[in-house]
Amino acid sequence: MRKRPKQWLSGAAMLLSLWCCQIGCARPTDPPQMKTILVFGDSLSAGLGINPREAWPMLLLDKLRPISFHFRVTNASASGSTTEDGLHRLPRHLQRPIDIFVLELGINDAWHGVPVEQIRANLQSIIAQVKARNPNVTLVIVGMQFPLASSDVDYMTMFGKMFGELAEKNHAALVPYLLDGVAGSPELNLADRIHPNAAGHKILLENVWRILEPIARDAAAR
Repeated sequence: MRKRPKQWLSGAAMLLSLWCCQIGCARPTDPPQMKTILVFGDSLSAGLGINPREAWPMLLLDKLRPISFHFRVTNASASGSTTEDGLHRLPRHLQRPIDIFVLELGINDAWHGVPVEQIRANLQSIIAQVKARNPNVTLVIVGMQFPLASSDVDYMTMFGKMFGELAEKNHAALVPYLLDGVAGSPELNLADRIHPNAAGHKILLENVWRILEPIARDAAAR
């Protein structure tokens, strides 16, 4: 077979190069970056007493799919966790980037009578560590109220207000009360009347989603 002249090959290469430039060389576009939502909570988010897949953090996936398939939800919640426990658990979850950090801790501290200022300090330390490793993270603080009547009205009031104050200080979004519409309802809780059942978790999901939806849409658009 007769070899093609080098001059012809050079010209063909130039034409191919120009054609590639016009159509972007038909390179596949980079896949959208996965957005990670980390839920860091206690039994109310871990799904104590129910299938973990029925806990509200895992139900988030169904809400997120119409927005984008490029969300990853990590439920890093642990039943019985206090804010101090959270400080010990946190470092291993900071090894990967976090786009949205949902913080739901504090009620177990209140059960044990931990001073509100200590609870606040622990939560603030968790927030600071997350922001230090993820400067562009969006924070969502999940508010709680003391679920049972207590003789220490001042403690109950300070505890309930603490979450909003932390949200304001850290420019975070606030879920006013996770158990809104669920607390005290026998139909929506386990036999202990404290932990939501599967039906209760669906309402918890809606309580969180009202705040999280615009944040998720904004993250997906970035």
